[in-house]
This record gives sequence, C-alpha cells and structure tokens, in this order.
Amino acid sequence: MNQERTHRVHKLLDDADLEGFLFLDRANLRYLSGFSGSAGALLVSRKGATFLTDARYTTQARQEVHAQNICEYRVQLDGILEQVNQLGLQRIGFEADSLPYAMVERLRKKSPHGCQWLPEAERLRSLRWSKDRDELSALEHAAVISAEAFEEVLPLIRPGVVEREVALELEFAMRRRGAEEKSFDTIVASGQRGALPHGVASDKVIASGDLVTIDFGARWNGYHSDETVTVAVGPVSAKLRQIFDIVLEAHDRAIDAVRPGVPLRDIDAIARSYIREHGYGDYFGHSLGHGVGLEVHEHPAVSAQTEVLAEEGMVITIEPGIYIPDLGGVRIEDMVYVTADGHRRITRLPKKFRLLPA
Repeated sequence: MNQERTHRVHKLLDDADLEGFLFLDRANLRYLSGFSGSAGALLVSRKGATFLTDARYTTQARQEVHAQNICEYRVQLDGILEQVNQLGLQRIGFEADSLPYAMVERLRKKSPHGCQWLPEAERLRSLRWSKDRDELSALEHAAVISAEAFEEVLPLIRPGVVEREVALELEFAMRRRGAEEKSFDTIVASGQRGALPHGVASDKVIASGDLVTIDFGARWNGYHSDETVTVAVGPVSAKLRQIFDIVLEAHDRAIDAVRPGVPLRDIDAIARSYIREHGYGDYFGHSLGHGVGLEVHEHPAVSAQTEVLAEEGMVITIEPGIYIPDLGGVRIEDMVYVTADGHRRITRLPKKFRLLPA
C-alpha cells in the first residue's frame, strides 16, 4: 500500500483502538490497494495488508493490487474469517456506512469467541478527502475529457432537438476521448424541466427561449469529473436571465471564499445568503456542493450542516441553483481544488451567459 495511505489507516486503527480493519467498499478498495474489480476485500492490521478475491479476479489482483498477501476465496465470508483467525485479531473495524447489516451479523455469528466487529463511520469519512498528485492529475484529465466533449456537442443544442439526443451525443463524445464511463446519468433539463435539480434527460424537445441545464461528467482511471453548465437557446425572458445572473454571482462568490481553514458551511452560506437576498432563497433547496474523487459524491459535504473546515488537497464542487416550478431553473457548477493558499478550478468550461442560436 501507498505509504501515506497506509499511515492514514494505521492512524484510524490507533484512534479507534482497533487491531484490524476490514474494507469492502469498492472505492476504498481501489484507493488503498489499487484493485479495480467488483469482488474483493482488504484486511489491514499492524502486521500488514491482505487482499482477498475470488477466482474471477485473482490474476487481475496480482497485476493491480499493492498488498503483502493476495488470497483467493471460494466464499468471501469464510475467506475473511480464515485470515482473521490466522492473524489472531480480536477488535476489527468495518465500514458502517456501506457494509450490509446482514453481513455484519454473519461475521459476528461465525467469528471465534471474543472477536468484536466494531462499526466506524465518522473517522472513516476523512480517509480519501485529501487528494495526492496522481489523484489530482486523474481528476483534471477527466475534466478535460468532459469539457472537450461538451464543446463538440454544443452546436447540437438548438430548437427541435430532444434532450436525450444531447445526452447521448455527449456521452459518446466523452467515450471517444477515453472516458471509461459517464460519471452519472447525464442531466439535460430544458424549459420548465429546468426546475428539476435532477432532471435526467427526457423526450422533451428543446424550444426557442429555453434555458437548458446540463450536468455531466466523465470517469477516467477511476476518478470522476462533475460539471454543470446552463445555456440559453435563443433570447430568454427577463426573469430567467435574472436568475441566471444571481446564480452565477453566488457561484463566483462562493468559489472566491475557498481556502484552507474556512468552514465549508460558511462557503455554503455565502452562496445561499446571496440568493436569499435576491428573493429566491426558497428555490435553492440542496447543499452547495460535495467532495469528488473515486466516487462522484463523496465526503466532505459543502452544506449548512457540516462541521468540516476546508483543507489543502480537498476537491469539492460549488453548485448553487435556483429552481422555479412552471418556469425553469439554473445551476452552475465547478470542481475546485483547495491549495495551500487558496484554490484553483479543475473544471474549465466558461460559466458566463451563453446565448445559442435559436
């Protein structure tokens, strides 16, 4: 395992008074061991790290995984418990946010007497939120792929085109540029559908006078981009232009505030208060942003509820929005890297008002 990541896990063991930790979450497996398959387990103790998988992935694991031992199991639970017994572990942590309750019960039932399985959640959430150079490079490359793909399909966004066509062409364009997959189901929400924050592309036909919100991303080498652009197809109403300008200003003010030591809830408050001051507070219902990495939504949250301070190495989204039923909506989103003395954007598409031909 990477030395810095090993240190983080050992600190987790110390802080939680654990002898070992069982990782099953796919993002954590990739982060800690390098494994990109879909069936595996990583058992980490002070004695080292053991990766377990089944016969489908043994060869792949030997090529990808960084661990002292690689073992093959027929039944995952039995393979894990065999390693627990060999290592003599008694206090073992597990991922409380992702491990099914039924599996925890089976582990407890089949473990030797005195073995304790202890849930960990809060301490685990900070494991992946500081990105190293390789992670940052992967995130930047994913963002370049998605931005180039967007510029390619931009001329397609015009009256008479169906939202699904735009989404499909955007996904094809990302794959042609090397994306492993789209980050999530592409959102294309035009006209009144712009009031749906998660308005996944539909059969609606784009019309002249629509604002079109497009939320999209690419996955490259396991890492995701996440970006939202809102464009106008032909001249839009004065109110739609007003809410666009408000959202853009809220977005810019929030990004300007990003630097180490600033509470993430304060960054959320900067955007939220600006939107509220202009009379649209009731139309911005979601948090300002979230972490991005091996998962498109990961810790920390950028919200009014979080107690987390911005730290160097974090990658977060800033994505304010206004969504007005029966009218439409606007969301503008960038990914931001927290540097030692401030921030820099990872996503690079211009967010200024774009008026496309009608």
